[in-house]
Amino acid sequence: MANRIENQGKLYLIPTTLGENEPLEVLPISIKQAIEQIDHYIVENEKTARRFIKKISPRKSQPNLHLSVLNKYTEAQEIPAFLQPCLDGFNTGILSEAGCPGIADPGAEVVKIAHEKNIQVVPLVGPSSIVLALMASGMNGQSFAFNGYLPIDGTERKGAIKRLEKLSKDYRQSQLFIETPYRNDKLFAELLKTLNPGTRVCVACDVTLPTEYILTKTIADWKRTKVESLHKRPAIFIIQG
Repeated sequence: MANRIENQGKLYLIPTTLGENEPLEVLPISIKQAIEQIDHYIVENEKTARRFIKKISPRKSQPNLHLSVLNKYTEAQEIPAFLQPCLDGFNTGILSEAGCPGIADPGAEVVKIAHEKNIQVVPLVGPSSIVLALMASGMNGQSFAFNGYLPIDGTERKGAIKRLEKLSKDYRQSQLFIETPYRNDKLFAELLKTLNPGTRVCVACDVTLPTEYILTKTIADWKRTKVESLHKRPAIFIIQG
């Protein structure tokens, strides 16, 4: 294995807030310290990234920032060049749109290439909605799986829900997934119709925000509960049979 170059820059994975709360309410001081000494960034959206950096470090010079944009329109062959500053001796940061880079986030591909190039990867502490939801759910934190988005097609989605319920029951494993926020209410209604009465469901919405809503109940109990609207609110769903 090739050795790391002594003067090579490091790749910092910099968590961001999960919403519009004050950054230092949910982020440690190490985030501020990292941002104040890094000028090269890989981001999903330049405008929101600059706004976040300014909020964390108001005195930082915005014109001196070098931002590479990584999103669904980025071609795979473009990504290795995003790490050139590290090879040139400059520390580089990855900023997610929300939460931790590399977790349900396109930054994972950059991290993969960084390891291939023997660039040191430094994960920083910050909020992950997936982990926080699991912590607060009361479900199995020893064995769990994050499944990303379920299928959009109704028949396929129903099949996926039943499959996850069976996996959860057979392996005593918490199953986590998400939905596009404007389809949250529709997905939750589908869970109520599809899952068995004794299956537990956790809804973790607006995690870390003043409007945070985290509740775990069986399907039978959820059907007797007046549920807050989840429309356009970031949410994690967890089931355990």
